[in-house]
Amino acid sequence: MKKTYHGSCHCGRVRFEADLDLEAGTGRCNCSYCSKQRAWNATIKPQDFRLMSGRDGISDYQFGSKQGHHRFCHACGIAAFGDGDVKEIGGAFVSVNIACLDDITPEELAKLPIQYMDGRHDNWFQPPKVTSYL
Repeated sequence: MKKTYHGSCHCGRVRFEADLDLEAGTGRCNCSYCSKQRAWNATIKPQDFRLMSGRDGISDYQFGSKQGHHRFCHACGIAAFGDGDVKEIGGAFVSVNIACLDDITPEELAKLPIQYMDGRHDNWFQPPKVTSYL
């Protein structure tokens, strides 16, 4: 069931609301970007995401196929969300950083289902052999 969560970067310049069904799952990936960032994300449709403040304080990083925009606050460096358009995962999306949700409890975090993706080998629909470090 969807619930509206509020999130922000560390300094609070970038603030958002997102309608998330976290029981449907979250994701962790071992690609070069996600593993260095220790990313833990939930992917939603753009209409379920609202940037409340900080649009002018967001920087963008892209690499590889340039299908994804890795957004981050240029003041504190925190990547609260990203977005893109990848046909293989259903088109346009927003990826919300679970760690940036301000109104989720540690108990809720501990219960979240996680799907692991082997992005390091472009095997996005299979988990990597080792996931314990993700």
